[in-house]
Amino acid sequence: MLKDVRFAKSHEWISPVAGGVATVGISAYAVEALTDLVFMQLPAVGRKVKAGESIGEIESVKAVSDLYAPVSGEIVEVNSTLPDHLETLGQDPLGAGWIVKIRPDDPAEIDALLDRAAYEALIGSQPH
Repeated sequence: MLKDVRFAKSHEWISPVAGGVATVGISAYAVEALTDLVFMQLPAVGRKVKAGESIGEIESVKAVSDLYAPVSGEIVEVNSTLPDHLETLGQDPLGAGWIVKIRPDDPAEIDALLDRAAYEALIGSQPH
């Protein structure tokens, strides 16, 4: 489990920058809320994104949800095996279930996101 992970209010997580690149995924809470996942659309490598911009979609039997960039930057890698193995999101959302790797324009944007305690307080206050 990642120690210093940060969360966006839209339920994406981002790891601290390692070698100028940060890893992004969605929280276990988001996976549970979506339930039966059936489809995922990933962004193109090389795409420049702004914080809060949609970078893809995840579809369940209940709904289609956008995946959002937690920080501005460039997509440098995508987890290309994930769309064919969506169960990985539920099994290991903070590990093998990573979605993209991004090179942040400003790594300080990560620090502005929610820490684990603040995120847990946020999801604890949301209706299920």
